[in-house]
Amino acid sequence: QVQLVESGGGLVQAGGSLRLSCTASGSISNFRAMGWYRQAPGKQRELVASITRDGTTNYADSMKGRFTISRDNLKNTVFLQMNSLKPEDTAVYYCKATVRYSSRDIWGQGTQVTVSS
Repeated sequence: QVQLVESGGGLVQAGGSLRLSCTASGSISNFRAMGWYRQAPGKQRELVASITRDGTTNYADSMKGRFTISRDNLKNTVFLQMNSLKPEDTAVYYCKATVRYSSRDIWGQGTQVTVSS
């Protein structure tokens, strides 16, 4: 079973930046898409950004222009560069991978991002 491990979360002031990493225990080429989701207290989990196996990206409207998702196949890692952070970006950020040729999803354990005003 492939596992995903997120890292890079932490406490940052409004306007600051963080880069999250999601490293898979196996090749990310086995996934047809990977994505970042977030869940704030009392709210539903929502899509932040996703990237397909061929590099096509998709962003939630509120993240466009501030967040960038990318992948490094050699490092089996997907990144989320977050700039111009706002207090409302505070949430637990989760990495998700969808297994190729199936609809099975694998989730990471999440990493906390806290943006202070």
